[in-house]
Amino acid sequence: MTLNLLKVKEYASNAGVRAVILALALAMPGCSPEPPKDNALLDPWSGPYGGVPAFDRMELADLKPALEAAMALKQTEIEAIVENPEPPTFDNTLVALEDAGRDLDRVEVYMGIWRSNLSSPEFREINNEMAPRLAGFNTGVFQNQGLFDRIQAIYASEAMAILDAEQRRLLETTYARFVRGGAQLTGAARERYAAINKELAELQNRFADNVLADEEKYVVYLKPDQLSGLPDSFIESAARAAGKRGHEGEYAVTNTRSSMDPFLTYSDQRDLREQVWRNYYSRGDNGDEHDNNALIAKILQLRQERSALLGYDNYAAWRLEDRMAGTPENAMQLLMEVWPAAVARAGEEIADMRAMALSAGDDIKIEPWDYRYYAEKVRRARYDIDSEEVKQYLQLDRLREAMFYVARELFRFDFRPVPAGSVPVFHEDVRVWEVRTGDTGSLIGLWYLDPFARQGKRSGAWATSYRSHETVRGKQVILASNNSNFVPGEPGQPVLISWDDARTLFHEFGHALHALSSRVNYHSLNWGVRDYTEFQSQLLERWLMTDPVIDNYLVHVDTGEPIPAELVARIRLADSFNQGFATTEYLASALVDLMYHTSDPTDLDADAFERASLALLGMPDAIVMRHRSPHFGHAFSSEGYSAGYYGYIWADVLTADAAEAFAAAPGGFYDPVLARKLVDNLFAPRNAVDPAEAYRAFRGRDPDSGALMRDRGFGSADD
Repeated sequence: MTLNLLKVKEYASNAGVRAVILALALAMPGCSPEPPKDNALLDPWSGPYGGVPAFDRMELADLKPALEAAMALKQTEIEAIVENPEPPTFDNTLVALEDAGRDLDRVEVYMGIWRSNLSSPEFREINNEMAPRLAGFNTGVFQNQGLFDRIQAIYASEAMAILDAEQRRLLETTYARFVRGGAQLTGAARERYAAINKELAELQNRFADNVLADEEKYVVYLKPDQLSGLPDSFIESAARAAGKRGHEGEYAVTNTRSSMDPFLTYSDQRDLREQVWRNYYSRGDNGDEHDNNALIAKILQLRQERSALLGYDNYAAWRLEDRMAGTPENAMQLLMEVWPAAVARAGEEIADMRAMALSAGDDIKIEPWDYRYYAEKVRRARYDIDSEEVKQYLQLDRLREAMFYVARELFRFDFRPVPAGSVPVFHEDVRVWEVRTGDTGSLIGLWYLDPFARQGKRSGAWATSYRSHETVRGKQVILASNNSNFVPGEPGQPVLISWDDARTLFHEFGHALHALSSRVNYHSLNWGVRDYTEFQSQLLERWLMTDPVIDNYLVHVDTGEPIPAELVARIRLADSFNQGFATTEYLASALVDLMYHTSDPTDLDADAFERASLALLGMPDAIVMRHRSPHFGHAFSSEGYSAGYYGYIWADVLTADAAEAFAAAPGGFYDPVLARKLVDNLFAPRNAVDPAEAYRAFRGRDPDSGALMRDRGFGSADD
């Protein structure tokens, strides 16, 4: 069934006609026979700021019917493009495609909230049913022959010459997405491609669910006599976590990084450190119903088969074709340039720790659960830095204000709190700010912050956008968000975080600023090139150590006194401390990711492959991959970072080089001329400009890869 709905967007603004369209759409095969009644997930966003998500009206029971209805409605919009009797043009095909699927976009925002922030067994059941159906639907769009014929006709015509640069970029990236999505396959190959996508969606969801299940299941409860070495702030938060789980009088070490990391750093109880370490690094690897090893093998096999259908030697070759690296060989070359120096530095760190342990009477081999503990002791001895002392100057609210200061100085953005209750939120922890231009006060967007860990929220930190900049429907109010997993403090008391967590906070804010800076006309061009989009966020981390932030926002939680200059000097001296550990654990994950996706996955045993790969690389025994395979969500819970985890260090080459530019500028990191070039060339264009061209416009040349080695204190690759 197809519907000739050339004016469907005009109809959509009329509630009565829109209901008729939904009813017709839902009559299509595979959809519910009746349109859903009073489904808030389908409603166009209303209220202030150009409309905002109705997070206060989210009902899980509405999700499945909303997805079904939204897919059906998008299908009618696609068919309207295909059936247009006019010859294909940029406007009636590319722009029309940009404007299709608005209902589905909105529903998927709610789905993303349930998946990442509010997961539950009930949601996971729906997600596991609907994710393959969504994958099948999206594959169907790419394989719609009539639609691809129109796109291809424009791509091959003389029209390309009259398009402006951004229009050409949209056409080129859209055409490439369709080709890479199987648009040119025929017959059995086309059907198999679609089937693989549906199966992968199911398996990747199961992978993520299994990791979350193990994060929720494995908790270590401590008795009062097992707290030796732990700082008061950790003990207080652990007591609250235990109380929430019905273990009053005990202390809970939850199976998340925000709890594991400080415990391994400070606890004097080596046997408990090992238990907590094993819980965390065995997520998805416990030989039970949540074990992910078999799923990894199946995911890799399906990815390889699909890549072969498209004519690629391996999955990584397909995945990296449209990224800055271009090929897995280029990515691997960069990783291996850094790897020997990182391992050598890690060896020096392990020797220092061994000496520290011996001096304390501990004749032990440094194991992975010892690394953070003895690294902290070495740090204190060498630089007289106590991480807990530094933490007293890192108040979450003050750091947020520091980020606002940086945004005002570099981007001319003003963040103004939105009164509670005036914008719907999905949890009481979430707060919202208006973002306006500091020059004119005009509205740019909203920024949502969900800072605290809770049951059902995935671990880690991330940024996302609920609505991106575009002009197809007029200039849109951007809706960006940051999400973290800090341990909440007592009501009304400041939340203190570690130096690494402060860096991560700035990092994720960089993603939000990237979204808020967008000036692109077409929302598809907000989707970045993965090994480039981490650059903007990694660069923003550098402003944490700038003098205005240090002098005005790092103040003691009790006294309000600024952080002492001599402590800052010690922090700067220690800035490259433990880079062997940090770089090696990351590189190991990036290398194994590429090795998985360039190898024959037939009869693969994931556990054996991981061990053999690390042995081949010469991985130090005292360090493990940052993300072991069974919980490597970047690689196996979706395809965003699969075969692409190397992208962080690829982007860090750009980061180190750009940081040297700011360090040399007359105004340093707040130089107004360089800041303007940064925003105009590296943040605002998003994916409307090729990343390599964008960087050359900012720097005047290609990046200097030697900056990365200098930045990490490794010297040059030739040393």
